[in-house]
Amino acid sequence: MANRMQRAALGLALSLTAATPSLAQQTFTAPAGVGSPYPPPDPHDWWNAERPPPPDAADPMARRRLPRAGPPPVITPVDPTLYRLWGLPPLQTQVVYGGEAMIEVWRRPSNSVDQMVIRLTARRDGKAFAQVRAGRACCEPDIARRVGFDVELPASYRSRIVELATSPVWNSPRDAVAQEGNASVGSICLDGVAYDLIRLTDDAGGVLRRDCEHAEVGEAADLLETAFGAAMGYEPRIDVLLPNGADFSRERAAYEALIVGGGRIKPEDPPRAP
Repeated sequence: MANRMQRAALGLALSLTAATPSLAQQTFTAPAGVGSPYPPPDPHDWWNAERPPPPDAADPMARRRLPRAGPPPVITPVDPTLYRLWGLPPLQTQVVYGGEAMIEVWRRPSNSVDQMVIRLTARRDGKAFAQVRAGRACCEPDIARRVGFDVELPASYRSRIVELATSPVWNSPRDAVAQEGNASVGSICLDGVAYDLIRLTDDAGGVLRRDCEHAEVGEAADLLETAFGAAMGYEPRIDVLLPNGADFSRERAAYEALIVGGGRIKPEDPPRAP
């Protein structure tokens, strides 16, 4: 009797398993007319219909012709696919004219996966823009909880962005450590924030990586304060990730003390892979 009951229970379980697909295989279809007052789009129109171009703030360098010689080589450690995951046009596709500049700051805390990217753009027509994204770069196929905005900045930002894109800081080593006298200060990032800084002009590109150590970060304080100052005040879910706001005075003071004390920022040895 017990054996017959076990076989019956097993058969019922198998029949339910066969009748119910796994969660990963299910396709959920919303009932017609639910969630939208409009009819569903024509399947062919979905792929072929014309769509309006993005606004200026979403793609400030859009609809530009490539120069005959091709665009200058873009120096960025960020893959085009990763840019698209963050909802940004890849830097590799941007066409920058003389007198223009683009600057990016990637913020990566050592103790969190809540990352941020800020892109500043200065155009030759006198306009400046900020594209800002934040999200959780972990544990899902895309950027989880991604938020962001695209905005035209006050006109005063344009000259500031161009000035920072030609700052002497870009002549500093890409991967660097602070050297105090005869000893180098390690930059193992256990509880702090690392930054990737990227620039693009019509004739130059560059990348700086600064890992946590105050003097190293302080060398780029002017650039960081401008970028984070432009990013704040638009999206509270982004502002909350910046407990110190756009204040890098502590890092700037550490860098100035390093220089006054006879130290310097020197290349990391051995250098990291690009």
